[in-house]
Amino acid sequence: MSTSARFDRGHTDDLMTFLAASPTPYHAVANAAERLEKAGFRQVAETDAWEGTSGGKYVLRGGAIVAWYVPEGAEPHTPFRIVGAHTDSPNLRVKPQPDSGAHGWRQVAVEIYGGPLMNSWLDRDLGLAGRLTLKDGSSRLVNIDRPLLRVPQLAVHLDRSVTTDGLKLDKQRHLQPVWGLGDPGEGDLIAFLEEESGLPAGEVTGWDLMTHSVERPAYLGRDKELVAGPRMDNLLSVHAGTAALIAAATGEGSPSGSDSGSGSGLSYIPVLAAFDHEESGSQSDTGADGPLLGGVLERSVFARGGSYEDRARAFAGTICLSSDTGHAVHPNYAERHDPTHHPRAGGGPILKVNVNNRYATDGSGRAVFAAACAKAGVPFQSFVSNNSMPCGTTIGPITAARHGIRTVDIGVAILSMHSVRELCGADDPFLLANALVAFLEG
Repeated sequence: MSTSARFDRGHTDDLMTFLAASPTPYHAVANAAERLEKAGFRQVAETDAWEGTSGGKYVLRGGAIVAWYVPEGAEPHTPFRIVGAHTDSPNLRVKPQPDSGAHGWRQVAVEIYGGPLMNSWLDRDLGLAGRLTLKDGSSRLVNIDRPLLRVPQLAVHLDRSVTTDGLKLDKQRHLQPVWGLGDPGEGDLIAFLEEESGLPAGEVTGWDLMTHSVERPAYLGRDKELVAGPRMDNLLSVHAGTAALIAAATGEGSPSGSDSGSGSGLSYIPVLAAFDHEESGSQSDTGADGPLLGGVLERSVFARGGSYEDRARAFAGTICLSSDTGHAVHPNYAERHDPTHHPRAGGGPILKVNVNNRYATDGSGRAVFAAACAKAGVPFQSFVSNNSMPCGTTIGPITAARHGIRTVDIGVAILSMHSVRELCGADDPFLLANALVAFLEG
């Protein structure tokens, strides 16, 4: 790897820590904010007037975070370089009336969020985490990170057809977890969470709760060349983007030691935009199809004394890398992939292309990403879908269309996307992070 590289396998170690500590989007942005604070970034409230000072700043809204670093001497029309990602993952989320059960089993009523591989949630030890809203309107994070819930699978003796016809799951009837014995009582689950959180009884009036596997991320393989863990789609990119923004702003980890740490050499304003609700369409006040990113960028321009003309100039020169996981070629299902594009785990980040604009990449965007990878000494691969298979999408096309920003779709190739436990090459997370630093530095 070239001397411009910032990160090594220690980055992957830290990724596993980040994954384990971030069972929900709310925890993910809180952990990202804590890292930014340690690097000198400061939170700004959307309800306050913003100052046009230099330095690192960030906005938190629900399960989304937008952070940026304004270098000394930045003009109002200075363009942005954005790393975009999303904080949410498919899972099972608690319903408004959670206490249910039957036949002596106490259960929790859940709704399916996104498009999970439902079979991967069976017979897993599950915790419960999320956000509690209190009577005064404030919120508190909660994380029961121990075996609490389980979705039990039906024994094969009671459904012999599973061996011939395959497993068939009804989303309403077959995915409700158990968490105890006895008859359900109204208010039991929230009372339990209040007690666990040290809150008075009846203090919680709202909640956004979701289940997660309590199994730790781990290296896998003879030479530990793989990583297995939860929510890589897409906390892997959130983690890499946070690390890259800090490195670009502060010079942290610069091998030469020559960077003053001021970020004064930046010709762009580096940005991290991590949105919620990508898995359900991005249409929310914290999703990529909402006004959050555009509002933050515009206010940054205007706070530095800019006009609408400056805003237009800044946006015209802005580039976004939409970083999300993609599909590595599967050794057991190679026919599902394009025959000439087989991204491999360990082969570096992927450039995602779809001519029907399911991804936002075009030839000029490819050149931008290729230049960043060359600067960082990072190899990259190309991904396109098999013509006979539908192609997924990302925040990339949304960002490009909503804000008129040139956008390139990239990411890390993984297996088992949308499973409780996904798999990637152990070196790919830090290869991505190094490419992101090179991109943010311009």
